[in-house]
Amino acid sequence: MFYNLLRGFLYPFLFIFLLFKPKKLKFVFQRLFQDLSTLEKKAKYIWIHCSSVGEINLIDALVKKLKNDFNENILLTVFTDTGYEIAMNKYSKDDRISLFRFPLDDICILKKIFNYIQVSKIILIETEIWPNFINLGSKYSKIFIVNGRISNKSFPRYKKISWIIKPLFSKISGFFMQSQEDKNRIILLGANKNKVFVTGNLKFDISFETFSSEDMSNLRRFIKSDTRKIFVAGSTRQGEDSILIDVFKELKNTLLIIVPRHLERVPEIETLVKNSNLTYKKLTDLELNPSSEEFQILIVDKMGVLRKFYSIADVVFVGGTLVNIGGHSLLEPLFYGKSPIFGPYLQNVKDISKDILNLNIGYKINNKEEFLNTINLLETKPVSEDKIKAFFKSNQNAAEKTIKFMEEE
Repeated sequence: MFYNLLRGFLYPFLFIFLLFKPKKLKFVFQRLFQDLSTLEKKAKYIWIHCSSVGEINLIDALVKKLKNDFNENILLTVFTDTGYEIAMNKYSKDDRISLFRFPLDDICILKKIFNYIQVSKIILIETEIWPNFINLGSKYSKIFIVNGRISNKSFPRYKKISWIIKPLFSKISGFFMQSQEDKNRIILLGANKNKVFVTGNLKFDISFETFSSEDMSNLRRFIKSDTRKIFVAGSTRQGEDSILIDVFKELKNTLLIIVPRHLERVPEIETLVKNSNLTYKKLTDLELNPSSEEFQILIVDKMGVLRKFYSIADVVFVGGTLVNIGGHSLLEPLFYGKSPIFGPYLQNVKDISKDILNLNIGYKINNKEEFLNTINLLETKPVSEDKIKAFFKSNQNAAEKTIKFMEEE
């Protein structure tokens, strides 16, 4: 009650503020004013909610399994614009999947949706806790947290508001967590221990693209790296690119490919490269005007191509780990047989990084010297691809386990 009174009180001030922020105003309006007629009225739906790109990328196997095992249509909502774009690319042609932007937990819009369609299940990917969505949704359907995790960073914050979270958790029918530690933490926050299960990480069920030898050879030629080694830095964050450039300067006969997590950082990276007196090309410029001249750094300024570059890499660094972000996907380079190098900040990939280090199929570094030593080690003693394949095989089927528990609840 207080939550909605506070929202109602703040709405007028929010809209006055947004009048001076066109981008933010567009963001809010796109979520509060959506056309429900694209949904099939009174039809049965499973509602899946994701926050952003990461969650959208990991639900492929789950969506496929839901479509195979249940007759309902799927309503997929996404919070961020980038996540929505990726979802559109993946699912817009699927007749059984409807895509919406998440309506900012607005109780009036949520009521309209629940009255317009019949929701049989709500699936919250990872730990998306929205009070109105959970309170209202529990009156219409069962709610499940899937691929749940409680990070080191969020756990203390959740503990401070456990008095708010615990009543919400009582409305949830099942918690399907990534690890035993995540299970223990969510129970400490108030989840019923009889409703909490460890089902593993959906990331292992992702269907990664495969690329032919011809595709990879053509890409190497296109980026002028037939003879040079390829050093791919994926999903880099602010503060990491300068370190990577310093490491690159110590390498011989190598092309550095920087793939920033957010494209708005491309001008910042260009400035860093220029100040380092290194030659570079942006991918979109190279696509428009293929060059015969070699360059030292390729800056990837488009979405959706990181995996293709991982497939041809000799050295891979995974970003968000040298600065306190918590890390991005370590599984993507591994799928292509590449041992990831990563920094010490691993809270988002904690369990996976531990397994990778225990199996010696990836490397953690803390400074430039360790980075260079690891690159030299990989050159002389590459990791067995059989070990990587065994790692994937032993962790798969999280989606199947999740559906099995869901059917029992």
